[in-house]
Amino acid sequence: MDYEVLVQLKAEVLDPEGRAIQETLKSQGFGEVKAVTVAKRYVVTVDDGSKNPAAIVEAVASRYLANPVAETFSIKRLDA
Repeated sequence: MDYEVLVQLKAEVLDPEGRAIQETLKSQGFGEVKAVTVAKRYVVTVDDGSKNPAAIVEAVASRYLANPVAETFSIKRLDA
């Protein structure tokens, strides 16, 4: 089973990379782009025989993939 974990900065944390991309887009004629948020995407594959794969992915994301001080994460099961 595959799960997507999307990790991004919390709203109150500055995103300098996203801001730089937005400013570059603006200078290239895309002034309509109001903001860009940079995120990390992980695909976590869990053994099909696992009893609670969603809980495993949740534990991995909260402990190892996201920094709880500055980042949030979301989890979505991917279709086969």
